[in-house]
Amino acid sequence: MRVLEVSRYKQGMANNISPFVVEQGESIRALGHEVEYFLVRGNYVKAVSALKKKIREFKPDIVHAHFGLSAITAELQGLVPVVTTFHNGETLNRSVNLMSSLMSLRAKHVIYVAQHIRDLSYFKAKNYSIIPCGVPMEEMVITPKEEARKRLGWDPKTRYILFGGAFDNERKNYALLKQAVERLQIEDCRLKIECIEMKGLSRAECVMRMCAADLFALPSHSEGSPQALKEAMACNCPCIATDIADVRELFGDEPGHWILRNPRKTHERWDGDEKSLDEMVELLKEALQFEGRTKGRQRIVELQLTNEAVAKRIIAIYEDVLKRK
Repeated sequence: MRVLEVSRYKQGMANNISPFVVEQGESIRALGHEVEYFLVRGNYVKAVSALKKKIREFKPDIVHAHFGLSAITAELQGLVPVVTTFHNGETLNRSVNLMSSLMSLRAKHVIYVAQHIRDLSYFKAKNYSIIPCGVPMEEMVITPKEEARKRLGWDPKTRYILFGGAFDNERKNYALLKQAVERLQIEDCRLKIECIEMKGLSRAECVMRMCAADLFALPSHSEGSPQALKEAMACNCPCIATDIADVRELFGDEPGHWILRNPRKTHERWDGDEKSLDEMVELLKEALQFEGRTKGRQRIVELQLTNEAVAKRIIAIYEDVLKRK
């Protein structure tokens, strides 16, 4: 099978494409299929002619559009059936939601990486699946915690919290974690806690820190199906997160995972109330007293969220679409 992956040009990223798009495409290639990429630059409608040229050259059996706006380009080519994946950004803006969800009605099949993304879409595809992006398990090499800390030169008396993003990314909500840590250190002046951001780190550097950290924290306001959280779980790192997206399903009942209550009682967005900071402080106290590592890696395998398992599910969708063509 020939698969053409269509995605937005992302300046500053490796090969100018979102890493999870490439990882998924390469996992499909590893299962014996031909995969190439087409990146949309500038206007989505104007990019259609360039996509048609690529299609004539590569002759794909199927086009897989990542992100709803890229589906505009993918759908307007009209030559090859289209599968579209919604990753979350499609629902964060009204006009983007409108255009993306309209395009979803034209797709042969739509993949939502989490249920809440479909729930939030103005128009909902009838042929759809909920399939989160997978985890590259071969890159999630576990280093024993003490060894990882020594390699990083970390202070053995300090408790380290790895924050799941950049401190200045407001959506990731570092402010809540910072306030909770400050409160803990006021209550116990002997407690040494250091928060580390993932900004500017390579995958290997992130993995080493996930192995070394006492806790991985993701207090986000919104997520799709959080990749960094799944990767931390694959490193058996204890994790704390707000109750959004598919976090509750990811954690299951496994010890070493903590979820901060969502006042909205929905998985679409988290916004705190007057109790949230106190609750975060109490959860951090419990989490930082947790001994050992988790069985998060086993949980990822059980949920069939390895890249290989996800690729097999997507290939099955391609095959079904081509049968119905």
